[in-house]
Amino acid sequence: RVRCVYDVCVAVLCPHRYSLEDESSNLDEMPLMMSEEGFENDESDYQTLPRARVNQRQRGLGWFLCGGWKVLCGSCCDCLAHVFRRKKELKARTVWLGCPEKCEEKYPKNGIKNQKYNIFTFVPGVLYQQFKFFLNLYFLVVACSQFVPSLKIGYLYTYWAPLGFVLAVTVVREAVDEVRRFQRDKEMNSQLYSKLTVRGKIQVKSSDIQVGDMIIVEKVKLLDGETDWKLKVAVSCTQRLPAVGDLFSISAYVYAQRPQLDIHSFEGNFTREDTDPQIHESLSIENTLWASTVVASGTVIGVVIYTGKETRSVLNTSYAKNKVGLLDLELNRLTKALFLAQVVLSVVMVALQGFVGPWFRNLFRFIVLFSYIIPISLRVNLDMGKSAYGWMIMKDENIPGTVVRTSTIPEELGRLVYLLTDKTGTLTQNEMIFKRLHLGTVSYGTDTMDEIQNHIIQSYPSSSSSSSTTTTSGLTPSRKTQTSGPKVRKSVSSRIHEAVKAIALCHNVTPVYESHTAVNGEAESAEADQDFSDDNRTYQASSPDEVALVRWTESVGLTLVNRDLTSLQLKTPSGQILSFHILQIFPFTSESKRMGIIVREESTGNITFYMKGADVAMASIVQYNDWLEEECGNMAREGLRTLVVAKKSLSEEQYQDFENRYNQAKLSIHDRALKVAAVLESLEREMELLCLTGVEDQLQTDVRPTLELLRNAGIKIWMLTGDKLETATCIAKSSHLVSRNQDIHVFKSQVSNRGEAHLELNAFRRKHDCALVISGDSLEVCLRYYEHEFVELACQCPAVVCCRCSPTQKAQIVTLLQQHTANRTCAIGDGGNDVSMIQAAHCGIGIEGKEGKQASLAADFSITQFKHIGRLLMVHGRNSYKRSAALGQFVMHRGMIISTMQAVFSSIFFFASVPLYQGFLMVGYATIYTMFPVFSLVLDQDVKPDMALLYPELYKDLTKGRSLSFKTFLIWVLISIYQGGILMYGALLLFESEFVHVVAISFTALILTELLMVALTIRTWHWLMVVAEFFSLGCYLASLAFLNEYFDLSFITTWPFLWKVSAITLVSCLPLYIIKYLKRKFSPPSYSKLSS
Repeated sequence: RVRCVYDVCVAVLCPHRYSLEDESSNLDEMPLMMSEEGFENDESDYQTLPRARVNQRQRGLGWFLCGGWKVLCGSCCDCLAHVFRRKKELKARTVWLGCPEKCEEKYPKNGIKNQKYNIFTFVPGVLYQQFKFFLNLYFLVVACSQFVPSLKIGYLYTYWAPLGFVLAVTVVREAVDEVRRFQRDKEMNSQLYSKLTVRGKIQVKSSDIQVGDMIIVEKVKLLDGETDWKLKVAVSCTQRLPAVGDLFSISAYVYAQRPQLDIHSFEGNFTREDTDPQIHESLSIENTLWASTVVASGTVIGVVIYTGKETRSVLNTSYAKNKVGLLDLELNRLTKALFLAQVVLSVVMVALQGFVGPWFRNLFRFIVLFSYIIPISLRVNLDMGKSAYGWMIMKDENIPGTVVRTSTIPEELGRLVYLLTDKTGTLTQNEMIFKRLHLGTVSYGTDTMDEIQNHIIQSYPSSSSSSSTTTTSGLTPSRKTQTSGPKVRKSVSSRIHEAVKAIALCHNVTPVYESHTAVNGEAESAEADQDFSDDNRTYQASSPDEVALVRWTESVGLTLVNRDLTSLQLKTPSGQILSFHILQIFPFTSESKRMGIIVREESTGNITFYMKGADVAMASIVQYNDWLEEECGNMAREGLRTLVVAKKSLSEEQYQDFENRYNQAKLSIHDRALKVAAVLESLEREMELLCLTGVEDQLQTDVRPTLELLRNAGIKIWMLTGDKLETATCIAKSSHLVSRNQDIHVFKSQVSNRGEAHLELNAFRRKHDCALVISGDSLEVCLRYYEHEFVELACQCPAVVCCRCSPTQKAQIVTLLQQHTANRTCAIGDGGNDVSMIQAAHCGIGIEGKEGKQASLAADFSITQFKHIGRLLMVHGRNSYKRSAALGQFVMHRGMIISTMQAVFSSIFFFASVPLYQGFLMVGYATIYTMFPVFSLVLDQDVKPDMALLYPELYKDLTKGRSLSFKTFLIWVLISIYQGGILMYGALLLFESEFVHVVAISFTALILTELLMVALTIRTWHWLMVVAEFFSLGCYLASLAFLNEYFDLSFITTWPFLWKVSAITLVSCLPLYIIKYLKRKFSPPSYSKLSS
């Protein structure tokens, strides 16, 4: 059993925002591209160089009107929030084992709360989110003005019914989302865990877990996004207790540091008071289990140190924010422009009246009269359209399992420029497969592994003699090689045997056998009699590469069957057990880039030093050879992770001398690391090169074609990972994130000050079309001093890889891109460590995978495989953006055309503020008469899905935002003015006797014009579009029988009515059809060229 400190964490929402500021960040920026010599020679350059000044924005009236009022309001709200909700200071804590009641302070509850609102804030919160948009606020003011008798234009319901409908739809949608969030939270908070008490084991809900509780951990999940096994160590003094229940009979506590962001460190002490003397034991990261940890075998009993919002994963999780799409912001700007036009038009009308009488009241009446310039149905149509796009995405059979969790931003999928992706579990499966073994003169691939197996079987022949004789005879090849020396050329068989044996011994892998016995005492005794059956064995290691190597040695006949801290056992093909005593282990570090082990073979007493590592580290250690560098390059180009394996035979005297020096170095107080490294280096000389191995990290299905598709679409891909620099670089190459002919600039991993950052950035600036690889620590230093310069350089790169990134750093990089570029960002990940990044991006995509559902639940869109992102962006992103752009502009056109007619009508009739159409005509025009054909634009598509995937270059046009711009908007304004003028003047010219005929002719021509304009806008017809057109026309014709209040029924059934309506409609629409035909013929858009 293992007992260790346990950080319980199930919450996802962080109510506090933590920001770390460096005083030196306030230093003036130093210009780059100064000579390295000058920098090195003269420290005073910091002061003498011209300084880059940051332009301070002038805060005057213009600033206030152009959005400054929003900033001020936001600042006031933040101040009030800060006053009412003071941030609690986080402190170090003393936690007594199994005694939550002894805690000195009150700690937060361990519950998840992802809801945006509570029962009191729901209605105010939803209304605020709606009325912060200019469009909705404008309509609220207009609708309220109708309660003033002197300003009343028409019936109240013509203003309040559409507004009420919009709000009702929004409230219902938000309520449904909120209920879903509540249900998900409830499900997570109700998960049962085993808690150890004085009375035994009881089940508690995760939300009821408290600091100080003793939790039995059996199955939870990894926080740091990696599924590699990490070696964890229990508190040693509790291991000597006779039974689990004795944990409550001792008086012990844990002193732990205050909650913090860093998931890679922990400082604390374990103290037992009831012994004489007291037992003190220091605790580090290896004694802790962060939330979401899988226990490999058996059970773990841990005392809870942090809960709820004080856990590492929550501290690293940012606020979930309400995301607003770029298209919504663009439409909001256009509605402001329309409002300005509306006010100008009203002022012109009053001016032409001569400002007579109560002109101010007339001005407001004109504003209300022209209020249809800004149609309230715009929000309704767009929101319903978004829901339709979400439904289409989830029903797409080509991307099964896709879930749209945020229905407000599907158009964002069509505007992305930066894709920030996690590595492990997103691009890769984190499953390593052994692919290549190279011995210098001969290379073995996956199709020739059976030859290696035959050589291993020959090296260990089966014998019927006693086990000791068998072991000795089995080791003959090994002994031969040691006596033969490097001068004699060895046979291929002996070289293969040595290489496989070295790979089977030089690692940190532990074989684990699942015990089938349930009773405490029997489980331990059963381990001694374990049958080593292959079916029951699993391997655990901190690196999946090592597991792949050990699995491969098992497949060729040399199997690791047992391992503890001091010994290791291998099983040969004939069933012999070879035992080795582990004398020393030198673990892998990112600085040394290699690991080593010294073992003594029990049967022969031979001592051998084995080492494996990266080619850059091993090249100077192994004996001279002429093939290593070339073959490493060949394997790297294939996307394989290479390891060089070497050995050195040691005599007893050599080893004893080394051990004495090594132990002495380990006890030194000053420069311990340097002294230990120096002693080890004395051993790492002239080692015999055994082999070069190539391991492939299995990429997710179709990752390469998907990344190529995204790159061709103009999307820049950044890989943000917590993994090692070498691994990240290797995956970047194998996944073709970095193309084969591209250079890679690896940023110096230990950039610690401003000077080093300056020199590195200068070196990087000189390179062109070069991918960048940088570590999280170096990135932090660069951003502290040269934020703007670094982002400017990085954004020019075809690809960027950031390794050793913390969850918070990932989110910071996303925010950085948003601040320094005006482009849209998308983040995709699959682990709990990706949640902050996903929530910070304009568009967050989560993948359901081995890491669980934390990322997919926090994301706006959830997919099951990385390859689905191609179709999600190229097809659904394109369609959503194009359709919404067309729909938004058409709804605006529908409002502008009727406002133009009203303006013409008022100007002809002595600038009277009298409505042209009243009551049901206005409601019907915006709803039943034109709603279905206009909304059917959500079914339109300019390019077939297959074509969009075949030519991803089409996606580049979308990011320029040409489908909805001031240019396209101006074209629609001109169309509206032309058609509105023709319809109104035509009706006034052609009517004969009564004014009611003007209303009948103009309104009927208006409805027909709108239906024909929808047909003109459509690029690909769908049968539902045809149905919508004829249904709307049928509804209008049927309603004429009931509109005797507005129309002269005897007139509308006459021939003159029909020809006048037809003539006006023809004049308003035919020129536009001709222009569209000529434009498609002489200047067709790129997509139409492909379609034809």
